[in-house]
Amino acid sequence: MPLSRTLDPHVRIARPSRDLAAAERFWVGGLGLDVLWRSTADGSGEHDLLMVGLPGAGWHLELVGGERLAADPAPTADDLLVLYLDGPVADELVQELERAGGTRVSAGPYWDRWGVTVADPDGYRLVLSTRGWSND
Repeated sequence: MPLSRTLDPHVRIARPSRDLAAAERFWVGGLGLDVLWRSTADGSGEHDLLMVGLPGAGWHLELVGGERLAADPAPTADDLLVLYLDGPVADELVQELERAGGTRVSAGPYWDRWGVTVADPDGYRLVLSTRGWSND
């Protein structure tokens, strides 16, 4: 049975991270997201978790790390997390992301035209899009 069109599911994006402290500096200190949850592995088969997002938003980013990390980060140029800002990207925000360990990169002509792309410390790309989002 397909998902009901009336549902508003919460979205979790899970990614491995080599260094959760560096990831937190980027996503929380640089971008301004909140830490929604944090836990440390305390048993076999467990791992450290850092969940970041905006309180009340329908999405969050779960970063998985620690000594028991099952897979190293392996981002590609197409692994994009796009935030639609519906307006200009502040230079100060991009500078803060770079100070927090990010690297400004090109994501191709479309995204370079419609925003700014910054790779996080694990190499995953965040696009700050100047466009708005519409469900229409």
